[in-house]
Amino acid sequence: MTPTLIIGEHKPNMPVSSAILKEQIQASLGERCEAGFSRKKLREETLPSAVGEIPRGTLTEITGPASSGRTSLLYSLLAGASSRQEFCALLDANDTFDPANAAAAGVRLSQVLWVRCGGNVEHAIRAADLLVQGGGFGVVAIDLGNTPLKTVQRVPLASWFRLRHAVENTRIALIVMAQAHHTQSCAGLRVEFGSGRALWRGELPGGILNGLCATAQCVRNHHAQDRAFEIAR
Repeated sequence: MTPTLIIGEHKPNMPVSSAILKEQIQASLGERCEAGFSRKKLREETLPSAVGEIPRGTLTEITGPASSGRTSLLYSLLAGASSRQEFCALLDANDTFDPANAAAAGVRLSQVLWVRCGGNVEHAIRAADLLVQGGGFGVVAIDLGNTPLKTVQRVPLASWFRLRHAVENTRIALIVMAQAHHTQSCAGLRVEFGSGRALWRGELPGGILNGLCATAQCVRNHHAQDRAFEIAR
């Protein structure tokens, strides 16, 4: 079972304080929450992934078109962290998270706090800020993958800088997934996916889709490196 918060149910003129959000998280996670909030350090300084090491204490941006491999990478990061008993938070801007697919990818749903934001990007950004400041999470991810580009572009640059500052000197890997690059210079690492290539088993037209060959460009400190890997169906 995935603990879920629905941020969009708050009244429009009623701000969500960090104390209120923490109280809701504790109610959702129960006894498991105390261990998470009191945890001071995690063993690894980075998260391993198919595209290389994902740093903690900074903002990582994952971008690319639909079916490019971006969601598979996000699920693999959640799977890796949750399997090590780390708590993860997913800020689902458009309520598109699929628990069944995530579980099939290895995500331990009992370790994931799913925050449904009802299409409100501002709520997703604000909730991420509060969760990072509250601590206790190994991964905090903002899923803007299905959010229209114009909507994401309206997020003030100051909001991204605030998130980057909030996650500094923590063991939290802050992940933002979107269709295109929007965080300007705020991201310590950018993983940019191109269009994936389908992998077929058998001969067409009677072949069976066997997976996806994804190619990503990792940009860190203005240095780019291409990575290619296969995603099994």
